Amino acid sequence: MSDSRKPKKPLVADRRYSKAPKKAAPKKPAPRKTTKRRKAAPKRTGVSGLIVGLFRWVLRLIWLITSRTTIVGLIILALAVGYVFATLPNVNALLDGRARGSVTLLDRDGKVFAWRGDQFGGVVTAQSVSPHLHDAIVATEDKRFYRHIGLSPRGIASAVRINLAAGRGPLSGNGGSTITQQVAKLLCLGEPYDPSSGQTEKQYEAECRRGTLQRKAYEAIYALAMEAKYSKAEILTIYMNRAFLGAGARGFEAASQRYFGKSAANVDPSEAAMLAGLLKAPTRYAPTNDLERSQNRAATILRLMNEQGYLTNAERAVADANPAKLSAAAEARAGGYFADWVMDSGPEFFTRNTTEDVIIRTTFDQRMQKAAEDGLKWIFDNKVRKGSQAQAAIVVMSADGAVRAMVGGRQTKVVGAFNRATTALRQTGSAFKPFVFGAALDLGYSPMDLVDDAPLTLDIPGSGPWSPSNYDRKFRGQVTLTEALKQSLNIPAVKISESVGRDLVRRVAVDFGIGDENLAQGPALALGASESTLIDMTGAYAGILNGGSAVTPYGLVDLRLLGDDAPLMDIAGGIEERVIQVDSAQQLIWMMEKVVSEGTGQRARFGDRQIAGKTGTTQAARDAWFIGFTGDYVAGVWMGYDNNKPLTGVTGGGLPADIWREVMQRVHEGVPPTALPMQAPAAATRPIDPTPQRPRSTEGIINNLLRDILGGRATGSGSSAPSPNAGDR
Repeated sequence: MSDSRKPKKPLVADRRYSKAPKKAAPKKPAPRKTTKRRKAAPKRTGVSGLIVGLFRWVLRLIWLITSRTTIVGLIILALAVGYVFATLPNVNALLDGRARGSVTLLDRDGKVFAWRGDQFGGVVTAQSVSPHLHDAIVATEDKRFYRHIGLSPRGIASAVRINLAAGRGPLSGNGGSTITQQVAKLLCLGEPYDPSSGQTEKQYEAECRRGTLQRKAYEAIYALAMEAKYSKAEILTIYMNRAFLGAGARGFEAASQRYFGKSAANVDPSEAAMLAGLLKAPTRYAPTNDLERSQNRAATILRLMNEQGYLTNAERAVADANPAKLSAAAEARAGGYFADWVMDSGPEFFTRNTTEDVIIRTTFDQRMQKAAEDGLKWIFDNKVRKGSQAQAAIVVMSADGAVRAMVGGRQTKVVGAFNRATTALRQTGSAFKPFVFGAALDLGYSPMDLVDDAPLTLDIPGSGPWSPSNYDRKFRGQVTLTEALKQSLNIPAVKISESVGRDLVRRVAVDFGIGDENLAQGPALALGASESTLIDMTGAYAGILNGGSAVTPYGLVDLRLLGDDAPLMDIAGGIEERVIQVDSAQQLIWMMEKVVSEGTGQRARFGDRQIAGKTGTTQAARDAWFIGFTGDYVAGVWMGYDNNKPLTGVTGGGLPADIWREVMQRVHEGVPPTALPMQAPAAATRPIDPTPQRPRSTEGIINNLLRDILGGRATGSGSSAPSPNAGDR
């Protein structure tokens, strides 16, 4: 029997190990992390739970709508910006956006004295202008220009705050626009001006400046597109060339040339500050309107440049101590009336409505213009009561009709003002009498012929008797023609006019340049009851000085397009056909010299120069004239009220002669005396028949022809409707 306790064989699995595996030491349990569990909010039930849930739902809905709307809005904005981006042209096409051209006027020496139209001056870039000008523009208009993408929320918010604080609407006044937005406005959001639309350029610009919310939104889109399309330098370049800067200047090059006579590349800090200051209100701050105001504005710009690091304290101090000043031409603002007259008398398509840049050379003399203005001012400052509203006008010209100076009113630094020298039709008074005596001399009368200064009554058909009288109500008996003109006697003038014929007197006046439609029909024609302008009367006297040939007053010498050498048009001179013979003109000059040396015009005398002229005072002294000449120049002076109010104690031989003297003294400074081309007459011959004759049936030109052929004295006169007795002197 086997022993049941016999050990069993080890299992195969047991034989894999030579030793039994050690038992692992028991691991210490890891410490448990203790976290504070939030106490679950008590679940709201009832009405409060419903309200909270509804509120959360509304917030989620708002977020959902806002986010989706924002995404859609951004997509629409991107599409709009992309569309504008695709329509934007090359930068060069945007630099000169003028709808009309410019006119630059040169004086007789070739120097610029006036500008009209829209001056451009040429293209400048952000790199080509003076660094001071670049910095002044950025400091003034948009100090974050190089850091934004076309819009400045901070600037807009600041502008709204300023507007509200000032009691204005949020979009009224300060706009907070960036330079890019201003460029968008200058470009009118890509809508060019169309002259055929019936809208004026002023209306077009007003439309472009509208500040509605819709317009502002379009402006923002356009600005973003520009920032994507152009570089900052290109945007600033457009701005520098398109901005209006007052006095007709478009762009900073034109403004710099206009105000300082130099390129925008050469302006110093004070000049740059003045130019940048114009951007806020070009007309108000234009230095030609108010230099002191413009300088004060420039001081503000210099402070901004200093605060933003563009100028050191020392540079600012130098600029403040040396404020910008106008060039000589800009300061003079010469030729306002003259320039307006040239613009009005030149071809419209090259002057008033030119689309080209035009250069006009003129007869204008800046020295003589200053003489005319200074002479007028001296008389009104020293011989006219303070507060007087009386006006005056002056024209100075050469014997060929070339106008050298023109004053159309007491305010001389004006543009577009009413020009009393060229526009105002006024009764001429005794200033008309040289045409009466010129007609008589051309018929063979002598300056020494006698005429009876005695009472005269003419029976005017349809009006009854008419009796002229002298200024002083006296009669002198037999007087020579020279004495009658020298003392401006009315009765002898009427008798001479009636003797030679009113139609011939009219013809002489018309041929010398006095408008036929403004001439009186009756016997008062001889007394200057007719109307004329100062420039036409002065031109007629120039015809007497040049020997009896008519002249057309002119100011335009030649006209050419900018950059062209050959003129498109030119004028050789103003002398036209002969009106009276040379001998007649020279004898008339001799008689008119007596007016100044011995008669009613003695207050016009100055120095040792020979002077000839004639005074004129109309009925009730509503107009007073003195027109005269030396051997070099002719000048006419008119004085009166715009409302036709009578002058007080003024005759043509008074203040107008004083003004003439003060002007011509200054005009002739440094000019050697020139003798008058006058001819002394022979001894006295026979008396003039005072009996009025029948109207002449032939024209003046036929009479001249017959006289040249037959050599005799033509006769004739006439009668017509009466005119008021001018009773002038």
